[in-house]
Amino acid sequence: MRRQLRPTDVKRLNRTWRRQTGNRLSLILESVTSPFNVGSIFRSAAAFGVDQIWLAGNATPPTNPKAGKTALGTDRLVTWHDPMPVTEAVKAARDDGYTVLAIELTAEAVPLHRADLGRDVCLVVGSEDHGCSPALLDAVDGACYIPQVGRVGSVNVAVAAAIALAEARRQEWQTLPDS
Repeated sequence: MRRQLRPTDVKRLNRTWRRQTGNRLSLILESVTSPFNVGSIFRSAAAFGVDQIWLAGNATPPTNPKAGKTALGTDRLVTWHDPMPVTEAVKAARDDGYTVLAIELTAEAVPLHRADLGRDVCLVVGSEDHGCSPALLDAVDGACYIPQVGRVGSVNVAVAAAIALAEARRQEWQTLPDS
């Protein structure tokens, strides 16, 4: 019979995955203004072991009470930087050794599962309404998109961030031996 893991078992399982994880992940949130999306992104970031989040443009900080309601305290588990111009955020990520990739539909974008995410990578998501700005797209190292087959043209920005983070970890972990 299947049973849910107890809290101690979950901690042990997560510790095992953490030990097998070496790549660094970070995020840039460009003008993500919905505090609920910001909180959700921080929660996903903490779950997938994101090291840093740069806020850019008019992004809402996780200190917003509504963001905190969704983040459930996970904002203290991820280093984050106050909002700055997006080109400065890209430069800071690159200076810290990350390859910077926008999650955006562009003519040159590759499907997310084909992007090389199995390395130190900084993923960028743009505003809920307009996506990534032209200045951002000019500054990044590349772009990738999330293939979709439904009748809706896009997913929520927090969902997109979570999908991209999960794919980055999947690519890193796919070469691990079965345990």
